[in-house]
Amino acid sequence: MLRFNDILDRLLAYHPNADTDLLRKAYVFSAKVHMGQVRLSGEPYLSHPLEVAGILTQLRLDVAAVATGLLHDTVEDTLTTLEEIRDYFGEEIAHLVDGVTKISKISLRPSEKDQAENFRKMILAMVKDIRVVLIKLADRLHNMRTLQYHSDEKQREIAQETLDIYAPLAHRLGIDWIKTELEDLAFKHLHPDLYEEIQKKIARKEKERSRYIDEVKRILMKKLYENQIEGEVTGRLKQIYSIYQKMKDQNIDLDQVYDITAFRVIVNTIKECYDVLGIIHSLWKPIPGKFKDYIGLPKENMYQSLHTAVIGPYGERIEIQIRTWDMHKIAEEGIAAHWKYKEGKPLDEEDDKRFSWLRQLLEWQRDLKDDVEFIETVKVDLFPNEVYIFTPKGEVKVFPAGATPVDFAYSIHSDVGHHCVGAKVNGKLVPLKYELKSGDTVEIITSPNQRPSKDWLKFVKTSRAKTKIRQWFKTEEREKSIALGKEILEKELKKYDLPLAKLIKSGEMLKVALEFSFQDVDDLVAAVGYGKLTANQILGKILPPEKLEQKEEKEEGRLKGLLRKIRRTGGRDAILIKGIDNVMVRYARCCNPVPGDKVVGFITRGRGVTIHTADCQNIMDDDPHRRVEVEWDSTKEYTYPVRIRIYSEDKKGLLAEITSSISSNEANITNASVNTTEDHKAIGLFELQVNDLNHLNKVIKGIERIKGVYRVERMRAELDSLGDSP
Repeated sequence: MLRFNDILDRLLAYHPNADTDLLRKAYVFSAKVHMGQVRLSGEPYLSHPLEVAGILTQLRLDVAAVATGLLHDTVEDTLTTLEEIRDYFGEEIAHLVDGVTKISKISLRPSEKDQAENFRKMILAMVKDIRVVLIKLADRLHNMRTLQYHSDEKQREIAQETLDIYAPLAHRLGIDWIKTELEDLAFKHLHPDLYEEIQKKIARKEKERSRYIDEVKRILMKKLYENQIEGEVTGRLKQIYSIYQKMKDQNIDLDQVYDITAFRVIVNTIKECYDVLGIIHSLWKPIPGKFKDYIGLPKENMYQSLHTAVIGPYGERIEIQIRTWDMHKIAEEGIAAHWKYKEGKPLDEEDDKRFSWLRQLLEWQRDLKDDVEFIETVKVDLFPNEVYIFTPKGEVKVFPAGATPVDFAYSIHSDVGHHCVGAKVNGKLVPLKYELKSGDTVEIITSPNQRPSKDWLKFVKTSRAKTKIRQWFKTEEREKSIALGKEILEKELKKYDLPLAKLIKSGEMLKVALEFSFQDVDDLVAAVGYGKLTANQILGKILPPEKLEQKEEKEEGRLKGLLRKIRRTGGRDAILIKGIDNVMVRYARCCNPVPGDKVVGFITRGRGVTIHTADCQNIMDDDPHRRVEVEWDSTKEYTYPVRIRIYSEDKKGLLAEITSSISSNEANITNASVNTTEDHKAIGLFELQVNDLNHLNKVIKGIERIKGVYRVERMRAELDSLGDSP
């Protein structure tokens, strides 16, 4: 078992001024809370955090990260709370421990290639500090080194997850040695027989391979010396997993894998890299298509080298990498290679250029000044425009930042979206406008009676959700408009003894539709329902003008006579009716108009003129000839009834706050009822007396400011049965 003093020595070797007291404190705390716990191997549990901390010193991370390595399992596997970690070790270490704990809790079992990529992105999206991912990689590496103590099934599950998620993450961050070891360990547990077969075949030729590697190294070192180039040459067998991949991709046996030997030449300057390339190509014949210049065109993870493959001594294929010492450090350690301590010295120009890819990836919020500051500025949002969400079955879906459960519902199916009434996020009910966060598990609750709300368009983010909601309303409105248009036309045509069905059957209505540039009769009828065309315009295409004029004059005279017979009995003078005085006025209960609303009058036999809002559906269905122009009389002051619906939490004292807010805005409550739901929400129906539309809006805004209120809406007749969820 690695000792604490070994970790301390490694840390002080690259960071002489490290806060060793903090590290000792973390070690003592971890030893205390893990006391009595034993790993499957039989070792004390403390051996694991010690090994993780040791790996982090190999990455040359700072004191906070190494201390987190000692503490990373305390919240998950002991009775320790995050608050205790924060109290003992401060906000930074608490943040790191919390990040590692959150990643450990999510279930990563991707089944498809694109899902694996989504999982990797989700891990990076969940953290704001890249050190969290590095600590998790160190944790996974040690767990893989001791994987043999798990059951066979568990070994395969963890190994596949490592191969799909963690090895590619290490590669993405440029930490090659962790990536290589994770791949070999995962392969060993996924395909133990094949791993052993490759290992044995390689071992049988080990002496022969060693002699061959030594010979190639001698040839290259001699050539470097002759050309006065100072450098180092190393040779090795390729990793077992890499050999397996080549066998699999090319569908060949191990005996047919010729380039299993790789060499590396490390020199001081970039110029020398290209000089060495020329020397190698003059020594041995290069293989066409196998040269890659990653110095001129570095990989996104900062990796730089020249790669070439040649026919080496005895006709054997060999691969050679050529790089400088700086490039080698980055290739081995990736991001961690920059976490050196220069005691506040600024970065030179070349170092600054080397960080350019990282600046783009990590969305720097401020300029980088030195390496110590780098540690403080790795709190980042790697994917600021995306969130990664779990379905209940463990699939990961990608959404734009700010996406809501409604977006999630429509991503599953249009019908799920249309009938969405609520959502559970991580097992808890949330409002439909809740903004999803990476790592959330979302479950949609549906009802066959639910319909989309136009309010959803205000907060959904995906184009799919917006399109489907608009399509739904467009389809519904078209169907309503066709039905309404038919009703209006049938009433008007009946006055002239013209059945609509007969006109459609004869093709007369199709001719009219084409004259108005519509494709079919339904489009024409829908236009009447929408109010884009009047019945009289259509009648004008069917009947002679003189017949229409006679009928209109007769109808106008009849309505004027009806108005003269109506006498005002009480009523209020807040409404002015164009051209008519002393008429009985009443206000429609279906839409409850108030001053400020656009209004229209409708003549009702025996009851005078009923005032509706101009967009009230009830008058859309009735005889347009009964409508009269009206307007509000601004010189009169009255109060008017209006109904509102309030969606809120079901909590003590909230009703009192709502009624107090209404009273403070000088509105009178004439009726109220509140119903509660099983998910601890409340729906309140209130009838108020207000002066006008501005007064009503003031009352609504006051209620909306109350904590615990989700939404307030003015009730219309057509909304009464919707039951929209907040």
